[in-house]
Amino acid sequence: MPQFIITYFGGNKPSSPEEGKQQMSEYKSWLSSLGNSVVSPANPLKDTKTINSDGTVTDSCASSMSGYTIIEVDTIDKAVSISKECPFLKTGGTLEVSELIPMPNLS
Repeated sequence: MPQFIITYFGGNKPSSPEEGKQQMSEYKSWLSSLGNSVVSPANPLKDTKTINSDGTVTDSCASSMSGYTIIEVDTIDKAVSISKECPFLKTGGTLEVSELIPMPNLS
């Protein structure tokens, strides 16, 4: 079955600990509703470094990507439908959905 990556961009941080708990509760509930289709849930990104084409490294992110989730479903349309229900969208963030292409063993 194909796998899809739901990539998180932007989003506003909670304005209070209570709001953070509420957001996390909604996110856990959404993930739970996906059952066995979740391959790799809730992978936030932290301390991003950008390696530039000239080899220099900067302490910043070249994009606003803030995390990802990997799911396994039949079609990209199903993955998009699932993503539309993600509570991350309520934080002002956006999502991108892409099919992951299996690569042959390169070793």
